[in-house]
Amino acid sequence: MTTDATTQIEETVKANDVVLFMKGTKTMPQCGFSSRVAGVLNYMGVDYLDVNVLADDAIRQGIKDYSDWPTIPQLYIKGEFVGGCDIVTEMTLSGELDTLFETSGVTYDKDAAEKIREANA
Repeated sequence: MTTDATTQIEETVKANDVVLFMKGTKTMPQCGFSSRVAGVLNYMGVDYLDVNVLADDAIRQGIKDYSDWPTIPQLYIKGEFVGGCDIVTEMTLSGELDTLFETSGVTYDKDAAEKIREANA
């Protein structure tokens, strides 16, 4: 992995409260897993930066090396790696994601989070 990609990833993750490395963009996801995580964040009204890994091969490989996690999407909150699609989905349904947003000082729509849980109960 090039140090340029590592530096770019590190600066992006540290400069933004919530970052989603994904295939595509938050308005036009290009894979189902990226779409699901972006959909949760969009629905919950979370302000986040989307990084399209398809636009840059160095970032696409770099983020996997950076997190030591083999798949995309990858969610970061306050510089910490949270997980991919399955983990974010589980955390959303269990309410853990709400707690993480609250303790991190990230604004989100509590009612929307509840609606997601009700719809998946």
